Amino acid sequence: MVSKEDVLARLKRDWEKGSLQKTLDKTGERRERFITTSSRPIARLYTPTDILGFDYQEKLGFPGQYPYTRGVYPSMYRGRLWTMRMFAGFGSAEQTNERYRYLLSQGQNGLSVAFHLPTIQGYDSDHPMSVGEVGKCGVAIDSLADMEILFRDIPLDKITTSMTINAPAAVLLCFYIAAAEKQGVSSTQIGGTIQNDLLKEYMAQKTWIFPPEPSMRIITDILGYCTKEVPRWNTISISGYHIREAGSTAVQELAFTLANGLAYVQAGIDAGLKVDDFAPRLSFFFNAHNDLFEEIAKYRAARRIWGREMKERFKAKDKRSYLLRFHTQTAGCSLTAQQPENNIVRVTIQALAAILGGTQSLHTNSMDEAWALPTAKAATIALRTQQILAHESGIANTIDPLGGSYFVEALTDEMEEEAYRYFDRIDKLGGVVAGIKQGFFQREISDAAFQYQREIEEREQIIVGVNEHSTGEELVIPVLKIPPEMEKRQLKRLHQTRKNRDNPKVEQLLDRLRRAAEGTENLLPHILAAVKAYSTVGEICDALRDVYGEYEEPIIF
Repeated sequence: MVSKEDVLARLKRDWEKGSLQKTLDKTGERRERFITTSSRPIARLYTPTDILGFDYQEKLGFPGQYPYTRGVYPSMYRGRLWTMRMFAGFGSAEQTNERYRYLLSQGQNGLSVAFHLPTIQGYDSDHPMSVGEVGKCGVAIDSLADMEILFRDIPLDKITTSMTINAPAAVLLCFYIAAAEKQGVSSTQIGGTIQNDLLKEYMAQKTWIFPPEPSMRIITDILGYCTKEVPRWNTISISGYHIREAGSTAVQELAFTLANGLAYVQAGIDAGLKVDDFAPRLSFFFNAHNDLFEEIAKYRAARRIWGREMKERFKAKDKRSYLLRFHTQTAGCSLTAQQPENNIVRVTIQALAAILGGTQSLHTNSMDEAWALPTAKAATIALRTQQILAHESGIANTIDPLGGSYFVEALTDEMEEEAYRYFDRIDKLGGVVAGIKQGFFQREISDAAFQYQREIEEREQIIVGVNEHSTGEELVIPVLKIPPEMEKRQLKRLHQTRKNRDNPKVEQLLDRLRRAAEGTENLLPHILAAVKAYSTVGEICDALRDVYGEYEEPIIF
């Protein structure tokens, strides 16, 4: 008996030899090779023959049910739209507070903090390494005094805040806890996320402080502390975003991010924590690049893999541990300085991918970010992009509208299979930390970035306004500039904070932190005590540097 699949395969061959071939003989196709942004070959047509043996319940199921391919919540956006969380931070705490209150007045419903480079690297604004960088790529936060101003008149029991901070994540979390307490809000009431993902720093972003082993110890201390004291806080935002920004393919972003997540879960278990006590508060952070369908398939594969690994590898019992909840940011690396208004269109496509892929929160980049930090007008356009998609496009009316698409399901399966092949390679290297020390991830990402750049230069990848449809005209757009006086004001406040605090107490608390770092007790209570005494980011990180030292990356190339 001839199966339906055999009949379909024959009909497809007939179509290829008949009407398709006649058209190809006459007009050909636009190019020889059709590929995604990640250089993945794409077939001309997808049919049920590309997903033979497809089992709906095994591969898809229903939203809010295992394997979560179609979404982590039963009603998805019909119940609640994603959180619109615009990344913001520049200059002083006062300036950024003003921007936050403006964005909230425009309909944003979550905050996301961009810190300047000195804070990210654990330096105070008056450190020699900070000269010329104060307030330039984010907001300058040196002590609790700055954090209090940053969230002045913003009720921290009513909004959630995401903080893009890694090596000093424990310090900034304690700043936030202490600032909330100043408002009369307890640590059990606050909600938000710290990125706190050091493994991807060693792979891609490179803003580490300490070596991998003590970094993992600090992370597990945060997991343990927040499980009891800050139960609504997402303790790690496991980030593929920066892996992709460094040049990885979509499947590398998928595989390396989930491998990092699995490593954090194992580290928590090894530290004596029960998986269901901390795993429900893990979250993820993905990139949304230009290829609409590749990105959607990536998110769907990620949910399915994470649910399976939590269920089968780690034997989690709490179904909340299975849920891969994620934030998405549109691809900063895709923004062009040429014809910057084109970036509005790029960001719209990327945001569409994130929403169709089932994101829980979304940041849309502003059109001017290839030039500078966004102006208020550019940030408003980026926010309006999300609002138009939410309320005018119809894409939030039904759950997983692309579920069952032959193309999307085949692509999802392919990316899932390739991710597992990467897991096998990582396991053979001895795990993620061993792979980092051997330069595996760095080489993989570098090779992918080189290939993508080569494809742009050879016009296999078309970037409108760059290697195609360029005008040669310079478009002058307004950009945000940080005046030099801002740095002087920041240093004045920092010095005033040091002058007015109880300095003998600060030294005593920092010494206690050093002793705790030398031992095994949880570091968070000691960091919080130092923060409440107005110790600075740099002072606390220096105390830990005294014990752990600083990481030096091995020479890879």
